[in-house]
Amino acid sequence: MARNTEYIRKPEWLKTKINTNESYTGLKKLMREKGLNTVCEEARCPNIHECWSERKTATFMILGDICTRACRFCAVKTGLPNELDWNEPARVAESVKIMGLKHVVVTAVARDDLNDGGAAVFAETVRAIRRDVPGCTIEILPSDMKGDYESLRNLMSSGPDIFNHNIETVRRLTPRVRARATYDRSLQLLKRVKEIAPTTPTKSSLMVGLGETKEEIIQAMDDLRAHDVDIMTIGQYLQPTKKHLTVERYYHPDEFAELKDIAMTKGFSHCEAGPLVRSSYHADEQVSQASAQRRIKYMQGVEEQENKEVDFTF
Repeated sequence: MARNTEYIRKPEWLKTKINTNESYTGLKKLMREKGLNTVCEEARCPNIHECWSERKTATFMILGDICTRACRFCAVKTGLPNELDWNEPARVAESVKIMGLKHVVVTAVARDDLNDGGAAVFAETVRAIRRDVPGCTIEILPSDMKGDYESLRNLMSSGPDIFNHNIETVRRLTPRVRARATYDRSLQLLKRVKEIAPTTPTKSSLMVGLGETKEEIIQAMDDLRAHDVDIMTIGQYLQPTKKHLTVERYYHPDEFAELKDIAMTKGFSHCEAGPLVRSSYHADEQVSQASAQRRIKYMQGVEEQENKEVDFTF
């Protein structure tokens, strides 16, 4: 299939309302005061005004704002990252408490310069939120950590409620769309989470509009289910700058509705699909009763075995 090299005008259904009310400006001020980053801003998410103004939710991006990878779909800065900030977990937890969040998403830039891919700071961020805001459920969205199993185990020891890792695109397009990451390594990472913590819901996201076929999308669904992934999100790829991959085509909302129906017939417990859907879009609605119960059990385990090794597989 020939690549589209011309700009395609965005359809009406991709237009969003800008709402810079007190909730939006207050949250933005808080992030700057705490020296924190959000993927909402860095990745130029189209839902930022809805989430910050109406839902008062945000996706914290830890480990700095410079990524070691240069994926051709992503607007996050690429280069040599700064040193680790071990005070960052406490600042994130404090912000979650001030905001009164009941569910939080924590993601991070890829840190291939670190042996553990940043897993230790990631895990401490989860633990800090647990200590400061015990009633808050936590979804994590890490990189593949170069496929290191021990780094993954260390991260999962913090007991997140949902583990999210995105395959981003179909198998055929992965080498062109993603940098360093591989389709199979992402699938294996999701599978390993289930081996470490069988009751933890896993989640992955797919962008469409990059030249994939419907058959390839359905195959990606089958691949995710074959690796025990519970939740799927499907959204339209939007070109962040002229330097990034161009949009091959825009999917109509009816097509997203059809893809959601197909996903649900495949056995996903939840699927969010739509033109503006992103990985953490309406994430607070995707927390199952099972993950909430798991959080309660985790906290009980921490209290009973504070200085002992805790089994998080439940």
